[in-house]
Parts: sequence; C-alpha cells; structure tokens
Amino acid sequence: MSPYKKLRSGGGYRRSASFQTATLVYDATYWFCEKFVDARSRTVDQMIQAARSGRQNITEGSRAATASSQTELRLMNVARASLEELLLDYEDYLRHRRLSCWTLNSREATSVRRIASVSNLTLLSDQERYALYASWLDHPSPAIRANAIICLIHQANFLLDRQILALEEAFITHGGYSEQLATERLRQRAQRRKDGQDIKPPSCPKCKALTTLRTAKTGKAPGSQFWGCTRYPDCNGVVPV
Repeated sequence: MSPYKKLRSGGGYRRSASFQTATLVYDATYWFCEKFVDARSRTVDQMIQAARSGRQNITEGSRAATASSQTELRLMNVARASLEELLLDYEDYLRHRRLSCWTLNSREATSVRRIASVSNLTLLSDQERYALYASWLDHPSPAIRANAIICLIHQANFLLDRQILALEEAFITHGGYSEQLATERLRQRAQRRKDGQDIKPPSCPKCKALTTLRTAKTGKAPGSQFWGCTRYPDCNGVVPV
C-alpha cells in the first residue's frame, strides 16, 4: 500500500447544502415544465438544462477538486451562472403572464426560507427533503410553484457564492493543486535527506550518463526496480537497486 495520501479530497458533494438545494431546484423545474410549459417550446429544454447544469457542475467541480483548484472554481461558477439563467426564466414566466412575484420579505418567501433554517436538511433523503417543500412545489397554481422555486434558486446561489469565495481564498492562501504538489514533493525530499534515504543515482556503467529509477514491466522480475540509463534507448545500461 502506498505510504502517501491525497493532497486534496474530492467528492462528498451529496452532503453539501448547495448540491441538495440544486437537486430540489432541478426536480421542481422538471415537474413545473412538464405541467405548465408547452412541450413544443424551446423554453422547456432551456429551463431543464439550466437546472440540470447547476446540479451537475457542482458534482463535477467536487470531483475535480482532487486534481485542479482552478477547474473546481470554474465549474462552481458555471453552476452559479446556470442557476442565474434559470432564475431569469422563472421571472420571465411570471412577468409575461402578469403573475405576481413574491418580494424578498413577503410572508410567502419567508415561509419557504424558514424550512432550511429550522430543519437539518443535509441529513434527509432527496424525497424527504422535497416533501418539506411539497405544499409549494406541487401546488396547482403555477405562480406559487414558480415563486417557491425562485426562493430555492436564491438559496442555492447564496450557498454557491459562499463556496466560491472560500475556494478563492484557499487558492490565494495555499495555491492550486500543482503548487501543493510541488510543495509536498520538496517536503518529501527534505524528509528523505533527514532520514538518510535520499540516495544519489549512480552513473551508467556503459556511457557514464545519469541513471533514473525505473520499474521493470517484463522480464524475469516484472515490478522490480532498477537504475536505467537516461539515454535509453541509445544506451541500455542498468544498475541493480
């Protein structure tokens, strides 16, 4: 087993509040479009894809965290932009049909927001979480559904803004993955020198060039290590480890 561990962990997105809220938005949007938007309209595909993009890019960003801070940041910003696009679609839906849009501090909007403040939503399943909002998200009125989804989009965007800010601060403070990898490599080398394990590669017995540590893929002992000439294939000199 390798003695090393990952510099940065990835995944874990299913437990994040931003992903869970984006899932609510995606599911609610799918059913909203199915019931209230003409299936022949391009708006259906645009809204569903925007909702899906918000959710999926959070997932991809979380997985990319193990290898690239910049990729993670970019994908989180894509998720944020997709949800902002979806927000405009819902606002357009209400405005074009002369339906009212809840104000930020209205009783209805406050009731939707209160769910997240009084319940530990991260411990619930997707179905249990949706059930808490079902009275709005499954309401027969498109205006109530759309306004409730707008509230959830604002919540998801707020959570993503906090994540993006934290990622930017971490990137500035600790650097990206490549910088962390270089730092860890230097640390490991310093530790080997301290432990007397930093062995200087021998010279090639044939051409006196430098050798490098290689691993045999075939032959009598596949998987074994040896010092191989850096001029290979012009020189095939080897030194046993």
